[in-house]
Amino acid sequence: MAIPHGFIQELLTRVDVVDVVGRYVQLKKTGANLSGLCPFHSEKSPSFTVSPSKQFYHCFGCGKNGDAINFLMEHNGMGFVDAVQELAQQHGMQVPDDRSSPQDRARADAQRQKQATLADVLEKASADYKKQLKTSPRAIDYLKKRGLSGAIAARFGLGYAPAGWRHLSTVFADYTDPLLEESGLVIRHSEEPQPPHHEEAPDAHPEEKREDRRYDRFRDRIMFPIRNTKGVCIGFGGRVLGDEKPKYLNSPETPLFSKGHELYGLFEARSALREHGFALVTEGYMDVVALAQLGFANAVATLGTACTPEHVHKLFRQTDSVVFSFDGDAAGRRAAHKALLAALPYATDTRSVKFLFLPPEHDPDSYIRAHGNDAFAEQVAQALPLSRFLIEAASEDCDTASTEGRARLAAQAAPLWQALPEGVFKRQLLGELAGLIQLAADELFTLWGGSTPPPQRRAEHAAPADAPMAAHDVPAPYTKRASQQPWSAPATRTRQRGSRMALHTQADHALRYLLADTQAWDALSHAAQEVLLQQPAPHGACFAWIESQYLHHGAQPWSALRVALQDPQYTDVLQLAERLMQSDHRLVEPDPGEFLQNVQALHLQQLKQQQAMAYAQHDVALATQLGQQIAQVQQAATRQQAP
Repeated sequence: MAIPHGFIQELLTRVDVVDVVGRYVQLKKTGANLSGLCPFHSEKSPSFTVSPSKQFYHCFGCGKNGDAINFLMEHNGMGFVDAVQELAQQHGMQVPDDRSSPQDRARADAQRQKQATLADVLEKASADYKKQLKTSPRAIDYLKKRGLSGAIAARFGLGYAPAGWRHLSTVFADYTDPLLEESGLVIRHSEEPQPPHHEEAPDAHPEEKREDRRYDRFRDRIMFPIRNTKGVCIGFGGRVLGDEKPKYLNSPETPLFSKGHELYGLFEARSALREHGFALVTEGYMDVVALAQLGFANAVATLGTACTPEHVHKLFRQTDSVVFSFDGDAAGRRAAHKALLAALPYATDTRSVKFLFLPPEHDPDSYIRAHGNDAFAEQVAQALPLSRFLIEAASEDCDTASTEGRARLAAQAAPLWQALPEGVFKRQLLGELAGLIQLAADELFTLWGGSTPPPQRRAEHAAPADAPMAAHDVPAPYTKRASQQPWSAPATRTRQRGSRMALHTQADHALRYLLADTQAWDALSHAAQEVLLQQPAPHGACFAWIESQYLHHGAQPWSALRVALQDPQYTDVLQLAERLMQSDHRLVEPDPGEFLQNVQALHLQQLKQQQAMAYAQHDVALATQLGQQIAQVQQAATRQQAP
């Protein structure tokens, strides 16, 4: 989606950043600005300020800064387009799309309206379920026996679906409304449902045909509303109060809900994720709610399905550290192995993935109640790192004392190691595996389909004098993983040949690299991604489109991207992308190090522009802080490049 730049400016003139930030941060007046505890890092004294006059927030502790759109993206883990749409909706504005046809816009509007309507239906049902819980002693007694308080039940919006077959007919005026079926609340079936032992089969309504028979999906269950990152109810999980099967029942797939993409409790855990510094992934709704009451509000759960790459990616938009908690039995090990496969593509050098295996007789809830919070925290601290668990998984059924066993280990380890993103972590793990297999690391690398890395060499050409930053100024803390090879082709020079067009700017180079390797998007820090998304048109729209494609479809080759761009609404993006991909890029070896350098140059350029704006508005304090940030990243670059 290409949002016109003028609309963004108009939106920001209507939005008050104080109101946006104030929904999540308790702000106090301090002179001309407001201050509070930073929502992006733990601190005891406020270093986070919001300027009403400049419509800008800035943390002097962690350096986070930006406008209202940036805040929603960083705080809620939203993409640029989603953040703009949320703010626009709050202010009664319709987000236009430069590229879409009237028919496309009409279809998009209809889809958004359908989703909003389904969300309204689910929210109405959720409100009724919460009301029913208050009037059901049996349901309340069940929650009390599980050790849950009324406060924690209210925080997670727990409710109760009564045992009747058509309770929702008392909630919605038209029980035959197709939206009830489409939202997953009502089942329409021609066969007689088989009732539990304590229920009678539903009688057909006098006006209801046999093929149109309807009844509530959730009956006599504790209801757990599933919320998206905006806090909107998109589905439910229901747990029986007794021993009936299935114990848990989820909403079906709907236009709003896909269990392979959603995590229970993620909305409620956002603040705790920053406080604890990691996400704890458990196996059930009750684990999440119980852990929140016991002091571990950073817990989330998959929705009755194995952990998927989409789950992992969503977690890493909120935190850089994830701990998977599983039972120590065979089923728990199988679930952990699936989580390992999902996490491997995201295991960059600056991220942490661990696996916690509790004794078979315990889940996290029971372990804390038996041994206390400190003991559980110690278990988390001693959880198995991804590297150890990968080696364990690869070594399964391998006798490393025999040649055959080591060969089997090599065969089983290869796909696991190959799934890792390039970086120091992957190279170090190669050495460990090579030691176990009893091969030299370079031999194993070649055996697994690698090629000899090019020799390191320094840049032979400097960037033009008007470039915001020299090509070699790449501070290590900026990237989320180390670059693969330290090639150093100049960031803003590419020779021309024939009819091919040259790449002129850092934004050109960064965009061309991402079009050739969309997975590189995930190697960037959140700050780096925001730098690209905030680039002026048309580059910013292209980066946003790449992010959307990667989030929804994963890594894709340029050939697949080009097909997706044939949609008329992407005309501008297609023109820019084709120009860059037809440029003379083959004369210079594609280089991840150069890509990160170009992104870093754009970041420094942005910092300098913000500093200039601060000086223009006579905010010397902010300008000084921005100058310190610029100096810090440049000094870090100098230290990194020192021989």
